[in-house]
Amino acid sequence: MKRHLSLLMILCWGILLHAQTESELSSPNGEIKVTLNITDKIYYSIAYDGDVLLKDNSLQLALKDEVLGQNPRLRRRKYVSVDEQLTPVMPLKFSTVTNQYNQLTLTFKNYSVEFRAYDDGVAYRFVTSRKGEVEVLGEEFAVNFPDDYLLHLQQPGGFKTSYEEPYTHVFSNEWKPSDKMSVLPVLIDTRKQYKILISESDLTDYPCMFLKGTGDNGIVSTFPKAPLAFGEDGDRSLKITQEADYIAKTSGARNYPWRYFVLTKDDRQLLENTMTYKLAGKNQLQDVSWIKPGQVSWEWWNDASPYGPDVNFVSGYNLETYKYYIDFASKFGIPYIIMDEGWAKSTRDPYTPNPKVDLHELIRYGKEKNVGIVLWLTWLTVENNFDLFKTFNEWGIKGVKIDFMDRSDQWMVNYYERVAKEAAKHHLFVDFHGSFKPAGLEYKYPNILSYEGVRGMEQMGGCYPDNSIYLPFMRNAVGPMDYTPGAMISMQPNVYRAERPNSASIGTRAYQLALFVIFESGLQMLADNPTLYYRNEDCTRFITSVPVTWDETVALEAKAGEYAIIAKRKGDKWFIGGMTNNGQTEREFAVKLDFLKKDRAYQMTSFEDGINAGRQAMDYRCKSSQVKNGDVLTVKMVRNGGFAAVIE
Repeated sequence: MKRHLSLLMILCWGILLHAQTESELSSPNGEIKVTLNITDKIYYSIAYDGDVLLKDNSLQLALKDEVLGQNPRLRRRKYVSVDEQLTPVMPLKFSTVTNQYNQLTLTFKNYSVEFRAYDDGVAYRFVTSRKGEVEVLGEEFAVNFPDDYLLHLQQPGGFKTSYEEPYTHVFSNEWKPSDKMSVLPVLIDTRKQYKILISESDLTDYPCMFLKGTGDNGIVSTFPKAPLAFGEDGDRSLKITQEADYIAKTSGARNYPWRYFVLTKDDRQLLENTMTYKLAGKNQLQDVSWIKPGQVSWEWWNDASPYGPDVNFVSGYNLETYKYYIDFASKFGIPYIIMDEGWAKSTRDPYTPNPKVDLHELIRYGKEKNVGIVLWLTWLTVENNFDLFKTFNEWGIKGVKIDFMDRSDQWMVNYYERVAKEAAKHHLFVDFHGSFKPAGLEYKYPNILSYEGVRGMEQMGGCYPDNSIYLPFMRNAVGPMDYTPGAMISMQPNVYRAERPNSASIGTRAYQLALFVIFESGLQMLADNPTLYYRNEDCTRFITSVPVTWDETVALEAKAGEYAIIAKRKGDKWFIGGMTNNGQTEREFAVKLDFLKKDRAYQMTSFEDGINAGRQAMDYRCKSSQVKNGDVLTVKMVRNGGFAAVIE
């Protein structure tokens, strides 16, 4: 009898121990499930509709004196459910975002781990509660794939990167530790029906995460070390001469960045996802009324070279040329012009304008024409002259474009936040170039209107649709993107020849127009020459009618790496944008217009690839037609082609 009683006690203890170490968390709709197992580490697996997509992943946070997540002893679990409506200051997809999730908090000694399950993904983060500062030596984000997946990556040669590398496509079994690492975001194709997008949000006082292959069908995180000393490296940057042995020195009581997975059975959901926003820190600005997103005319890509019978001056980086740009912007209702490198007498001195430019006269003239001025600066000049925000505000400047950061260590991440905060204090918006990808700071400080961190059109022949077609599914899926679209000279890749001032793009004219609808940026460029915009007024009228913020987004057709067709609404107007790669000679889609209101007639103006656009990319057709809810729209796109329309 005693023997049976002992066996029973052992069995009960085993059941109790198992219950203490295993937890489950499901999405509100029940389709996504996270299974957690606490043994020597905190392990978790993620399943979608019963299919295990990621198996036995682990997480740890290595501090100087302790590794959080190593031999963890769970103290308590807490489940909560949240269903709320969020209103972004700068709505890139939706004016109202539903934030619905189930959360599990696992509490250990001096730290906890929070997991959230959404209907479209999973996220987790560390939370610590220690006194004073801590040194973070590293963080383990380890993910294992149950099958050989196809990974879409952006692989720099090192931590010094502007996130402009072309996408590479690697099978998970073949990504070795000795291969190049990848920046975020990463898109994973399970090669069944699922896609997984990995990125981070609420990044503050901490370095960006990079990923590398394990060589064993998995990926693991890596981070740049915190820099300690710098040396001279020209007028644009500094070189790191000494690094710490830690990745961050930070407060011991804090929330760490969210690591998230967007999960989908339908690629269209990637285009509609708002995960970065839902996980971002709360808006820190009380007054946001002065923040005005909008389009901007840009002179650098076309080398400030207007020409023609109405140009009776020597064009270049001078007063007359910039007044011409202001006149152009004013005529088409473009709220800003950017004055790129050359507006100042020296790149190191932000207070002395180039005398050929006469900046203060341009500010006065722009105000008269209702056009604001944005000034380009290197990050180093900003750092050495941090009072320039106050000065620029007094001058009447509206925003700054800051360039060449090319780093994402803790110091540089903190630099972004210091800039955003100081700029907001003086009512200036910010466009970060030479930057890392968005990771939530743009919601904490909504005066950040855009980031570059993309292989955009300034790459000329290095910017091609086979690469750009991934942007709506990856880079733009995590936040605003300054791609600088708007080329009026279009070519197919096999005949591409161009250089400034005769800058040209790869892809059709309709493709270029569509980018203004598809690509998201709070400061959307018109990159080409006013001369060409005047000569193509129907295209220019369409481009300048496209909003930069939206009330509603509906992805219509999507396949990552091949095509995307999306509809967006602002007020009572709908816009449609479609783009495709260099694959098939022509693609045809039957798009249902069931997103339109019933019992209403609509006028549609569309720009379509012309009959010869597959060979002569400049060929397009502009058409007008009547449409209504229930109609089926035929969208045809040639290789590297597009489709753009406005419905009102």
